[in-house]
Amino acid sequence: MKTLPALAAVLALSAAAVAVATPAEAAAGCKVDYQVSSQWPGGFGASVAITNLGDAVSSWTLAFTFPGGQTVTQLWNGVHTQSGANVTVRNAAWNGSLATGATTTIGFNGSGSGAAPASFTVNGTLCTGSTTPTDPTTPPPGGAPVKIMPLGDSITGSPGCWRALLWQQLPADEVDFVGTLPGQGCGFAYDGENEGHGGYLATNIANQDLLPGWLAATDPDVVLMHLGTNDVWSNIPPATILAAFTKLVAQMRAANPAMKIIVAQIIPMNPATCTECAQRVVALNAAIPAWAAGLTTATSPITVVDQWTGFNTATDTYDGVHPGDAGNVKIAARWLPAVQAVLP
Repeated sequence: MKTLPALAAVLALSAAAVAVATPAEAAAGCKVDYQVSSQWPGGFGASVAITNLGDAVSSWTLAFTFPGGQTVTQLWNGVHTQSGANVTVRNAAWNGSLATGATTTIGFNGSGSGAAPASFTVNGTLCTGSTTPTDPTTPPPGGAPVKIMPLGDSITGSPGCWRALLWQQLPADEVDFVGTLPGQGCGFAYDGENEGHGGYLATNIANQDLLPGWLAATDPDVVLMHLGTNDVWSNIPPATILAAFTKLVAQMRAANPAMKIIVAQIIPMNPATCTECAQRVVALNAAIPAWAAGLTTATSPITVVDQWTGFNTATDTYDGVHPGDAGNVKIAARWLPAVQAVLP
């Protein structure tokens, strides 16, 4: 690796106002210093110093957009995700707390040129260059966070690290993942509540009227549903599965007439004990768009997300059914635009 001090690009930007952590906080702001410290053919190294100018915070999320197709290949002192040109970095377990005036630094290696991002956000707010006083009696812009219920089986629930990756890419002050089940370990802290019940069938959830209790306990605005894998495994016909989906949608709308419903065409499955399952998934997924079109309304729209295309059970699952690390990244990336579309 060749260090080129003369070419080191230093971009000192006043970064995003840090989101208010408690109603008692009265000021927020920070500064970001982005420095390209080394370059080599096809890659570069950079460091990013984040200084908190406002009241103390207990966690931070840095976000920026690369201007030229660069990719983070290795990052330290934080946990990163990247979707296209958009990069999100959340604090590590040990460096989330920043007192007023405190600085923490992350570093990374990247592919491509060292061209610096034009701006940064911290905790979802664009760089302003000053410390901004806040009124704790005034609701934040956009009002209360949107409550999102991830609903499904073990692909959603245990450990369901696609949920963690999705949450990383969303504005923390605008979303609240809800459910009666707690989150599980995915290597970093995240908002993990969910309704991902291992082994459950959509048909059983509907027939046993399990969903109304979960809805009453959590009051979601959005349901993010990946269901049907266990029904397919049990050789239940697509029409029967979709009839269960219809009942679940009715229960969602009974709880909240304006419910936003995001439904997956489910990921492929190819377990060693079910050679017919792969084609059964294809049959179910083929029927979902027309089913959704027949039930969607302006008040309570149903959005279909294709989680099947481009998902490879050989490389994206660890057993032909449940997503591994690569699969979790793909699932989160497919959900992201649909979830962003229902945020204020």
